[in-house]
Amino acid sequence: MNYKIVNGSISYGADTIIEEINIEIKDKDKIAIVGRNGCGKSTLLKGIINNELIEQGIGDTKFGIYKQGNPIVGYLEQVQFSNSNLTLLEEILEVYEPIIALEKKIALLQEKLNTSSDEKTIKEYTNALEKYELLDGYTYKKEYETAIRKFGFTDEDMNKNINEFSGGQKTKIALVKLLLSKPDILLLDEPTNHLDITTIEWLENYLNNYPKAVIIVSHDRMFLDKIVNKVYEIEYASMTEYTGNYTAFEKQKKINYEKQLKDYEYQQAEIKRLKAIADRFRYKPTKAKMALSKLKKIEQMDIIEEPNRYDLKTFSSNFKQSRESGKIVLNVEDLKIGYDSPIATVTFDLCRGQKLGVIGANGKGKSTLLKTLIGRIPKLGGKFEYGHNVDKEYFDQQMESLNQEKTVIEEYMDSFPKLTNTQVRSALASFMFYKDDIDKKINMLSGGEKVRLELCKIFKKGPNTLLLDEPTNHMDIVGKENLENILKAYTGAVIVVSHDRYFINKIADSLLVFENNKVIYFRGTYQEYLQKRNDTTIVEDKETKPKKDNSAYLENKEKNRIKNKIERLENIIDEYEQQIKNIQDEMQKDDICTNYTKLSELQKQIEELEGKMTEKMGEWEELNDKLSKY
Repeated sequence: MNYKIVNGSISYGADTIIEEINIEIKDKDKIAIVGRNGCGKSTLLKGIINNELIEQGIGDTKFGIYKQGNPIVGYLEQVQFSNSNLTLLEEILEVYEPIIALEKKIALLQEKLNTSSDEKTIKEYTNALEKYELLDGYTYKKEYETAIRKFGFTDEDMNKNINEFSGGQKTKIALVKLLLSKPDILLLDEPTNHLDITTIEWLENYLNNYPKAVIIVSHDRMFLDKIVNKVYEIEYASMTEYTGNYTAFEKQKKINYEKQLKDYEYQQAEIKRLKAIADRFRYKPTKAKMALSKLKKIEQMDIIEEPNRYDLKTFSSNFKQSRESGKIVLNVEDLKIGYDSPIATVTFDLCRGQKLGVIGANGKGKSTLLKTLIGRIPKLGGKFEYGHNVDKEYFDQQMESLNQEKTVIEEYMDSFPKLTNTQVRSALASFMFYKDDIDKKINMLSGGEKVRLELCKIFKKGPNTLLLDEPTNHMDIVGKENLENILKAYTGAVIVVSHDRYFINKIADSLLVFENNKVIYFRGTYQEYLQKRNDTTIVEDKETKPKKDNSAYLENKEKNRIKNKIERLENIIDEYEQQIKNIQDEMQKDDICTNYTKLSELQKQIEELEGKMTEKMGEWEELNDKLSKY
């Protein structure tokens, strides 16, 4: 199977979203489409299904859409429920109609063989069994039962009518049905949204073993890292192909940018040098010919364009606490949470500066815990107590506190009536609400815009403790990275519920894990938790107080060791920078700047030094990350 779009373009209304589409999909390809919100990722998926949406692009190559093998393309929006009165099981079994029909045929042939064993019937029966095995008839029941359970449905749900499920559950059913139908090209648009970590891990494994092509639009970086082998990025209305997973794409993009920038700057310096020589000697009769040759050389150059800088436009925040809390921020002891009856019992302490990640399956009590801690729902037993000077703010993933009928500026001014109009507009602008944006009604905002508005309000209040429920929902990758940086720099305490494992691994220094009908406190990062989980069964660690005695001594010793390493690396990096500067100064000398061979040698020395410096910078960043965890 091969599906290729060459020099296409796609528009939304009067606007061209992607000016030049070049994409190739082969058997078993696992492809990611990445880019900022609104860049056209979902629109591209629709164009792959409906080729009438794709037109001639701006490139020189002839526009064409080429298909080999007439591939079947599956997309979640295409999955329709033909009859909402069917049960969940009946709906899923529609996928297996050919196998079920073959089962019936085999049963009839078996009955026929009980009374007659003619050669024709035996041959027909044998052929049917071979076809049944080819269609995975012996394993399909286990396949759909596993998928249904992994998406959180119970045996009782199997016999419920489709119309009895919520909108979110119907989306999950549609996704299960799409996966099990096994199209030649499987298109998935944000498939991990609203899935818990357990389900995401199962989906990763399923897609890794999927025998055909998969194209994924997702902001879940860890999910992409574990699945894809090719990345297409949409940026500035153009597409660029990279080989490897998401991390490989990020590295390659940086390398490509730096190389093109270096080539551009080198060429611009060379053009400047040649022009200077031409200007200097063009009016001297004996040197005029040489001057013209320099101008001719410039004309013959293939001009290198200055590379576009990364599209990193996102919200910004000078997030400062109004005051510092006491050392112990929150003490939770045998806290029973739930509505009518307890669904979990939780014990932990939260200290100033601690970042606690809350993870686990849906419906186990993660959001309920946060709502209990802020007093929205009553506790069912046990106790919790906040420490001295704790100013807490809560981010609700449903953002129910926003008044849907107000405009953006009205909502913000109501929260901060003492601010001037200029101060309000400035604050909103830092969260990407400009000009007409501030007069939009909240019910007209996208999910991402609502998140930015809510965070803008929370950060302005300057709390020293944050309780965040799925704050990265609706954020693109750049937005997530920005929030990660803000929270890493934040010196207050954080409790964050999230299914984004990459985000949790970056932020959290400890975890509260809701699993197997209990809650486990784990002191360490998500990556360390995974290693521990794979090695052995995690024993609950209720001790959350800071280490004392010898542990504190060893911790300080390790911190000093890291600081010394950082200082040595900084000295080495400074030395490399000075060496590069010395070489660059030498390249400007009159006897060198016209010697192309010598210039090439010096440029090679610079590149080698820059490579060494990049390596040391990587070590420096790793050590600073380690230091920030103490």
